[in-house]
Amino acid sequence: MTPTAQYDRPTPPTSGNPQRGVTATGFAVLRRHRRSLAAATVRVVGLSGLAGLLTTVAIFALAWPLFTRMRNQRIWYHHVEDPYLHDHTDLVLVALCTLPLFLLLLGAGTAALQSAYSRAVAAGTRAPSVAEGLRAPVRTGLRPVLAVYALRGLVVWPLPLLVSAVANSLTGLHLDTEEQILERGSWPHTLVAASPAVAVFAAVLLRLSLALAPAAAADGLGPRAALRRSWSLTCTRAGGVRVLALALPLAALTAGVLRLAVQLALPLRPLVRALLEQATGNFFAAYYAGILAPVAVGILVTAALALPLTCTAFAVLHDHLRSPRTPSVQPLRAADA
Repeated sequence: MTPTAQYDRPTPPTSGNPQRGVTATGFAVLRRHRRSLAAATVRVVGLSGLAGLLTTVAIFALAWPLFTRMRNQRIWYHHVEDPYLHDHTDLVLVALCTLPLFLLLLGAGTAALQSAYSRAVAAGTRAPSVAEGLRAPVRTGLRPVLAVYALRGLVVWPLPLLVSAVANSLTGLHLDTEEQILERGSWPHTLVAASPAVAVFAAVLLRLSLALAPAAAADGLGPRAALRRSWSLTCTRAGGVRVLALALPLAALTAGVLRLAVQLALPLRPLVRALLEQATGNFFAAYYAGILAPVAVGILVTAALALPLTCTAFAVLHDHLRSPRTPSVQPLRAADA
C-alpha cells in the first residue's frame, strides 16, 4: 500500500532544472502565438500611449495658469535685472494629484497584456483531455486582473510610504535646537533614519510573494483568492527561489531597456521644447514637456519589449507551480468555478 501511494503522487511537469523549463515553455508560447500576441501588444501599447498623451495635454491645460505665472515672473525679474529661480512646488503638487491617473492607465494596460499572455500560456501548455475539460479554469476579463494590481498596491506600498513620512518628520530638515525630537548622531536618530530602507526591503519581499497574483486572477480567481494563491505558491523554499530567480533578471532587463530607450529618445527633448515654445510662447510649459517626452517614449518602448516577457514568464511559472497541486484539489476547483 505504501509504495502504491507514493507512485500515485503527482510530479512537477518540469525537469531537474525548473527554471529552464519555465524559460523554454515561455519562449515556446511566444513563438507559437507570436502574431496574435504581437497584435495585442501593439494595440494595448498604442491605445495606452494615446490615452497618456491626451491625459498629459489635459493636465498641461489645467496647469496653464501656473506656467503663465512663471513666465510673467521671469519677465519681471529680467526687467529688474535680478536672477529668477522659479518655484516648482505647485507643479509637484499637480503631478502628485494626477499620478493616480497615470498609475491607473499603466495598470489597465499591464492587466490587458497579462490577460492576453495568460490565455496564450493556457492554450499552449495544456493538452486537451477529458480530465482537462473538467478542471479548465474559467477565463475572465480585464476587471479581476486590474483589481489585483490595485489591491496588491494597497497591500504592499502604504507601509514604506508611511514609515518614510514619519522618519522624515523626525529626522528631516530639523535645526539643531533644544526642541528637536531626536538628537543627530544618537542611536535613536540612526535607527529612525534607517527605517525607510528596512520598510522598502520588506515591501519588496512582500511584492515578490504576490508576484503571481495577476496570473492567478487571469486564471479565473477573484482578487483576494489570487493574492492568497500567490502567497501559498511563493512562500515555500522552491517557489520563493524560482520567483526570485525569475524576477531579478526580468527587473534588470526592464531597467536596462528603459534606460536605453530614454537615452535614445533624448534628442526629442530640444525638438519638443522648441516646437512648443514657438507655438505657445511659454518657455516653462515647453521645458517640462521636453523633459517628459523622452520618458514617455522610454516607458512605451519598455512596455512593448519587456512586458510580454514578464507576463509570459510569470504566467508560465504560476502554471508550473500550480500544476503539481491540481489533482488533489480538482473537486474544489470545479466547485469554485
